[in-house]
This record gives sequence, C-alpha cells and structure tokens, in this order.
Amino acid sequence: MARRSAGSVELPVHRLSAAGFRALARGEGGRAVVVELLAAERSRRMLLLRALYDGLSGGGVSAEGPTPPAGAAALSYREAWALLERAQRTAPDVFEDILMSPHTGMWLSLALRQLRGASFEDAPMWAVAGHLSALAASAGARAGLDFSVAVPVRRGIAFLPTVGCAELKVAESWSTAQVVSREGKLRIIGEQGAVVVGPGREGGAPGWRAVRRLSLGVKRPQKCLALEEFDPYRTFPQPSEPLFLSETDARVWQGMLTDAWELLLRDEPESAEAMRVGLMSVTPTPARERFRPHSVTAGDAFGGVMASRPDDATQLAATLVHEFQHIKLGSLMRLRPLNLTGPGLGPHPGPGLAEELFYAPWRDDPRPLGGLLQGIYAFAGVTRFWRSHRQSADPAQAGLTHFEFALWRTQVSSTVELVRTHERLTPLGRQVLDALRERCAEWSDESVPAAELRLAQEVAADHRARWRAHHLRPPAAAVQEAVRAWRRRDDRPPPVLAGEPVLVPDAGARFLDTAAVLARHRLSGAGGDGRGAEGAEDADVLLARGDLAGARGAFAALLSGTGTPFGAWAGLGRALAGDEAHEGASWLLRNHPERACAVQGALRNATGQGADPVRLAAWLARDGVRDGVRGAE
Repeated sequence: MARRSAGSVELPVHRLSAAGFRALARGEGGRAVVVELLAAERSRRMLLLRALYDGLSGGGVSAEGPTPPAGAAALSYREAWALLERAQRTAPDVFEDILMSPHTGMWLSLALRQLRGASFEDAPMWAVAGHLSALAASAGARAGLDFSVAVPVRRGIAFLPTVGCAELKVAESWSTAQVVSREGKLRIIGEQGAVVVGPGREGGAPGWRAVRRLSLGVKRPQKCLALEEFDPYRTFPQPSEPLFLSETDARVWQGMLTDAWELLLRDEPESAEAMRVGLMSVTPTPARERFRPHSVTAGDAFGGVMASRPDDATQLAATLVHEFQHIKLGSLMRLRPLNLTGPGLGPHPGPGLAEELFYAPWRDDPRPLGGLLQGIYAFAGVTRFWRSHRQSADPAQAGLTHFEFALWRTQVSSTVELVRTHERLTPLGRQVLDALRERCAEWSDESVPAAELRLAQEVAADHRARWRAHHLRPPAAAVQEAVRAWRRRDDRPPPVLAGEPVLVPDAGARFLDTAAVLARHRLSGAGGDGRGAEGAEDADVLLARGDLAGARGAFAALLSGTGTPFGAWAGLGRALAGDEAHEGASWLLRNHPERACAVQGALRNATGQGADPVRLAAWLARDGVRDGVRGAE
C-alpha cells in the first residue's frame, strides 16, 4: 500500500502488487491477491458506511419516506453507530466479519442510492436505513455486549445479519422491534410478543432461525461458508423475501457444497485457496432445468454468490469458479477501469447516444463492452476448470468434460479476438486481454478427442448463427429488393443484400444454447435425448441424434409455417451440412441466417406466404452474394 499527500493529511492508496496483477491478468490468482483485493474493498466499505451515516445524520431520511408506524419503537442512527463503535473496540474480528459480509456491501450501495433518490425496492427509506441498527445489534450480540436498540421488521421478520432472524406477529408490513441483549441472551420484542434466544443462538428457540454456517472439507483448516436464506440483501440486483430451506434441501446443499469443495481442492487448488478467504456466502435458489443453472454475483457484494440448486457437484464447482472470476475482476475494475466510460463511450452513454453492443457466446442478448469483458474473464476460469477436471473425471463423464473444455476455449478465444484491440479499452484492459489471449493459445495446443472437438465446434457455430438470426437485420431496402428479385424469378439475389447488417436487439431471444444443452444430454450418460428441454424443437432433437434427413424435413416444415423460431434457420443449415446438393444453402444458413429470416418474413408480408426454405437459402447463396461476403470477411 502506498501513501500520498492530501494537504497535511496522508491518504492511503490501494495498489495491487505486480505479481498479483500478473496472476489476475491471466484469469488466475490465489489467496495472496484476494487478500489484497479484500483490503481495498474494506476501505471502500468504511467510506460508504461513513457516507451513509453522515447522510442519515443530516436529516435527509424524514424527507425521503414515512416514519415507523405509530406505537413502533423509533430508530436511532446515532445509537446504532455508537453500538457499532463499541463492538469494534470490544471484538474487532466480529466487526470485520459483519462489515465484510457480502450482504452488508449490497445494502450499503442500495441504501446510499435510495438516500439520493433512486429506489431499488419497495421498502420505505427509514426501513432501509434502519438496517444499520440491525448490523449494530448483530455486532453487539456477537461481541457479547449488553445493549438495547430498535431494528426494522420486514413483513414480520426481524433480521440480524450474520446471526439469524426472528419471526414476529405484526399488524403492518413495515414496523420495528426492540432487540435487548443481557448476559448473552437476546430478546427480540415485537408488537405482539417476543422471541427469546439463548447465548448460543444456534438452537431452535421458538420463532428463531439461525444462519446456517457450513464447514466444508475433511482436512483442516475447513472452509467456512454461510448458506444464506433470509437476509434481504442476499439476492442481486434487488432485495427479496426469505426463502427458507427445508431440512432435506439444506442437507442436499451441504452435500453438494462439500463435494464441490473437495473437487476444487483436487482440480483447482489455487482457486480453492482464493475462495477460502474470498468466498463468504452462497444464497440458494430453486433448481432450474437440467444443464441450465443460474448464478449471479454483484460488484457491491464481494464474496457472495447466488446460485440455483445444481445438477451435481461438478456443475456447482464450475459455477463457483465462474462466479469467483466475476468477483475478482469486479474488484480489479474498482481499482482501475479496463474500458473507457463517458458520453458515447459506455457503459453509460450520453443522451441520444447508443451503447455499442457485441456478440457474447454465453448469452442470449448482445452485451456492452464492460459486460463482455466480465464474460470473457468468467469463462476463461470455466475453461481452466474443465481443462483440469477432464484429467480426473469419472470415465463415464470423459466425453462431456472434453466437450466443455473444447467449447469454452473456442468461445473465449474468439471473443478475445473480437475486442482485444478495441479503442475503448484502457492500457490495463489491453494487458488483461493480451494475457488471456496467451492463455488461450496455450490451451489451443492441447488435444481433444475428434468427436467431442467436432461437436464443440458445431455447437459454437450454432449459437452464433442463432444469435445472428435474432439480433441482426440486413438493410431494409436490400431486403425489399431481394423480395422483388425472388418474385421476378431472377437468377440471383441483389448484391446489396450482402451489406453490413444492423444490430437490432431482440428482447425475445431465448434458449440460444439449445444445441449445447442437447449435446450435454447426449454426452452425460444419464439417459434421455433432451426432448422437452425448453426451446428445443423436435427438429433440434433429431439433429442432435444425428438423424440429418429427419431433421431437414422437420426444420423445413417449421420454416414453411408461421411463427417460426428464428433458431430453426441455423438448425436447417446444420442439417444440410455435408449434402453436396445443398452446400450453398447450408453455408448461407450457418453463416448468415439473418438474410433468409428477413427475406422470408418480407415475402410473407408481401404475398401472404413464404418460400420453400431450402430453395430460398440456396438462391440467397448464389455465387454473386456468397463470394462477395467471403471477400469481406
């Protein structure tokens, strides 16, 4: 840490060590660099906490929202602050644990924004600001102090962050309760009764739920992790109501996390040691469709991961690596930006200026540069995980692990090449992308069995083609000219159709990963072909099985009707691959399906019916357009 002069005051400045930056730039970094990042995050939290208290002490709260209901205990921010100071002096480790909780960081950010007029939840300002009192009560209780302080009650729940929550009977959605601590015993007193919690605070006192704290790993030291079910600031980007786990579900999560941790210790030891100090909580959400887990982190919540119940421990381990990459890069970008911002430069362009968007092979939607950098970094970690895991995986899962490694090294490498010289990158951003490019080059030399490599390449191309069909539009005038040429029975389409397409984000684009999901069903050895997966048409299933003739007929039938899913054009292109009679149509649909999609739509609008999709694609691929496009590419 360096220091600089500010008048007569020396202010600390956080800087990463050279070794720490080199590791982060390659998508890596162990315990030491995470400790550096945590030190910077702590300073930021302290500044935010002081800014919030100063804002509350300035009297801005009463103007921002209603006060607690009549008869409810009044909140005192000065009393809460004084109690926090006592706890910090008495038990500094307790204070640090509460300060650095991911959910404290999320609350601080949202509370300051609401104090300044931007609301992200339906809670009144006094209840949001009153979370300071809840933090103080938690710190006081864990420090063993005697105190009495009022805290907010949200829909009958009084939360004590990192400790637990009391369920109270209330008449109003938003109220307060008095938390009284004497000789280690807590009483949370509401409008219609109290919840009494003994010194341990772990047991099953009536109306009390303690935070689940897990100890992962067989060997010492074990990894400590909170399984967070009820803190309102555990979910991103908005607070939410509690989601209490059943004992059965809690045991499943405990088992999954334990197995995932052991897997990381074996296959990703550096990441595991980084997570040992930097991963603090996991917020469980319900299971999603197989092979489509959902997970989220937030820059304001360093160390917290929200994740759906995984299919298995391997998927959970990959998810934790993915999300911890986001945590590391987000913290790095707080110290120094990787891309320029400002009017017209994103991520917040000025009035009337459009934000530049890019193809991201792990998303359904186009992404701004900052979001794309996050995705590149996260999936570089995912690639590294599968590279390691395929050496130790169960032989029955070998095909799936080879496929995942081949798929993500392809997607990361191509996306790095897409933006690595972009003018909006800062010098630091270029250094990071150059380092990741070198890493991708190392991975590209590693062998993958031919079948899995080919499948990964097909799946990557399928995703890109589906994305193009949804989000790119050929020039409107060129499409109309092509319709006229088709109706005149011209020999070929007009060359202007090869003009640069326009990016028009399609908010309805979903399930662009269908080919990948079906491939995983096939490779997992769990049985089933993926039929019933969301977004998967019967034609997609036939294609995944290798029934090209059946898939061609099914895709052609889909594309001859109305309400056609855009991804069907990409599927038809894959189904026609290898058929010499339809080489041109296959090429066009795998590389520029947006042309067929736009012309077919315009034909329907003009005549009430579409063309035969294979004939149309073959016509659009006639040499005049096809050769011109290849030259441009």
